[in-house]
Amino acid sequence: MHVLSEEELSFYERHGYLMLDRFIASDWLERLNDAVEEFIEESRHLDQSNASILVEPSHTRSTPRLRRIPHTVMHHPEFEAFGLCGPIVDLAEDLLGPNVRFHHSKLNFKWGDGGEEVKWHQDIQFWPHTNYSPLTIGVYLHDVTEHMAPMGVVPGSHKRSLYNLADPEGNWTGFINDADLATVNLKDVVWLKGPAGSVTVHSCRMVHGSAPNISPEMRPLLLHTYSAGDAKPITNLMDGIAFSGELVRGEEPSAYRYDDEPCPMPPDFKGSYSSIFAVQKTEAE
Repeated sequence: MHVLSEEELSFYERHGYLMLDRFIASDWLERLNDAVEEFIEESRHLDQSNASILVEPSHTRSTPRLRRIPHTVMHHPEFEAFGLCGPIVDLAEDLLGPNVRFHHSKLNFKWGDGGEEVKWHQDIQFWPHTNYSPLTIGVYLHDVTEHMAPMGVVPGSHKRSLYNLADPEGNWTGFINDADLATVNLKDVVWLKGPAGSVTVHSCRMVHGSAPNISPEMRPLLLHTYSAGDAKPITNLMDGIAFSGELVRGEEPSAYRYDDEPCPMPPDFKGSYSSIFAVQKTEAE
């Protein structure tokens, strides 16, 4: 074990999530926040989204409202160093074993005074793999209070049903429909607030979501998804994306591992997927 105790590993396996207060050192936080400020300043020259900066519909040059920086490791050397070699890779290895594969990264913003909600969903249906090892590590770049829409998780839901993220007619929505959501024990939700530098981990099967940000403060959440080395994506969503699929620890397996339970499939995004915010709002891409 590099950074976790056996008790923390056992907690993750039982409950499907972790919350680690102040896990990231201050020097890394400063470097990452400086990189974020560069993107915010760049966004002031945009009237609409581009390949490296996705903005909310209400974004203006004078009042920037960023929605997402996709594939952060592609767009800034500090993000690349952090996501491929930083302390969260030690964390991923403790959880996944010696062979760790990088899948993707992103920086989700929830701007103050109404930053967008993320409806209840599970991740793996967006990017199915041969097994259910993938997990996502989130880094709080700022303090996240109860008013800043911290992520909510349903403990133990990673061991229960996988839902079709579709409406009753079968149309993909990217979130759990009301009928299925009635079977989720939302009274058990844990809201993962914490100080800057804290880290969340959640299983790809975890039911999770977040409310709009009603505070005046921005809430940036840096996210990285890793899998065990013997997991292979079965859609083309990340084809051609730099570093996706690369081993960041260990060696290539001699065979891939296939879990028995089938995974509901997403639509063929045909390169149009930009963010869960757009999918859940059914915005045209």
